[in-house]
Amino acid sequence: MDFQVVVLAGGTSKKLVPLVSKEVPKALLPVANRPVLSYVLEQLELSNIKDLIVVVEGADTALRVGGWISAAYVDRLHVEVATVPEDVGTAGALRAIAHHLTAKDVLVVSGDLVSDVPPGAVTAAHRRHDAVVTAMICSVPVSGLSEAGSSGAKDKTKKPGRYNIIGMDPTKQFLLHIATGAELEKDTRIRKSILRAVGQMDIRADLMDAHMYAFNRSVLQEVLDQKDKFQSLKQDVLPYLVRSQLKSEILINGAPQGQQAKENGNDKVSYRILANASTPSFHELYALGPNGSAPVRRTHKCCVYIASNSKYCVRLNSIQAFMDINRDVIGEANHLSGYNFSAQNNIIHPSAELGSKTTVGPHCMLGEGSQMGDKCSVKRSVIGRHCRIGSNVKVVNSVVMNHVTIGDGCSIQGSVICSNAQLQERVALKDCQVGQGYVVSAGCEYKGESLARKEK
Repeated sequence: MDFQVVVLAGGTSKKLVPLVSKEVPKALLPVANRPVLSYVLEQLELSNIKDLIVVVEGADTALRVGGWISAAYVDRLHVEVATVPEDVGTAGALRAIAHHLTAKDVLVVSGDLVSDVPPGAVTAAHRRHDAVVTAMICSVPVSGLSEAGSSGAKDKTKKPGRYNIIGMDPTKQFLLHIATGAELEKDTRIRKSILRAVGQMDIRADLMDAHMYAFNRSVLQEVLDQKDKFQSLKQDVLPYLVRSQLKSEILINGAPQGQQAKENGNDKVSYRILANASTPSFHELYALGPNGSAPVRRTHKCCVYIASNSKYCVRLNSIQAFMDINRDVIGEANHLSGYNFSAQNNIIHPSAELGSKTTVGPHCMLGEGSQMGDKCSVKRSVIGRHCRIGSNVKVVNSVVMNHVTIGDGCSIQGSVICSNAQLQERVALKDCQVGQGYVVSAGCEYKGESLARKEK
């Protein structure tokens, strides 16, 4: 195999508490009533990638994820589930399974990526440039809804705060600079050697690293071995490879002479761009030694694959992202759901039961075996399997997981109700998360709260 595929499925992410638990790890969080991991696996299957390694943090979590994969993808995929310790980070996870990696290149995909970008497009770009790494980047997703219940219009404003600063060559093929979580108000430092070499750089703050990388395996393993404190592919490995692009060694008679330029970068090598650059590219350079004649070993290439704006590409790495992706996959990105939508643009399972004068609006989903009482209203929401919902209940812009019981007269807006939770009569929730198995007492009102049992 030219490529091996590794899916990093994580464990129980602290950012997603109380949605995740020992019983429902991150990989099995439901998106349109399907585990989020299924979206990555099906994209790989569509690209005819049938052999893969799924890396899971923690033995108990690996058993749950492996059990689900075995049942859902029997005779479809050949999946090896590898267990790594909890909280080792993405680089640590790859370091732990390094002995399983034997192919020339490795495609690494985050298990929380919901996207319709074909992985084959990234591997093709990687091969075309013979790169050491090719990172998929995409537009920063817009987030959030306007005031609940107002025709479902989106408040498409980017929130202020931290950004990814991404620098590319003018052809937008090569990655020259990346700073994750940078604040735009502060200075951004870029190595002089890069600017000297490329002449100009396209700096963008409206793109994000999608956590899909193609790596040259031998280079990746060398970095992981030498930099044993690196924990994150995004924050450690990728920036390191990008920074070290221009640190080539001078060759004399085919042998490296002297030490490589130090990381803080007083480069000992000068660069000039080819004079006849009809198709200019960062890597169409000659690198010359101090005497102007000694050739330099070709620089390694860090490349990007930019997903088209028409493609969907969001990571489920926060509670807000969980809400957004569920909304999108039953709305504008419903081609990703795998379901056939009705003439009313919703999905109501044939076994679901609706009471008198109950309405389920467009961009909604009602799962298998769920029952709703009279005079209920559901708008832009996902309701899971085998839920019991009383009368006069309003559910707006929310996600209700499986086996949830909701009493009469409840109002739920912008909230997540986890599996087996119980809302007694006349509960009002706005922008809340209710953890698995939690009971909300009758008549309680909460806004912006996280309600969950303490894990033992």
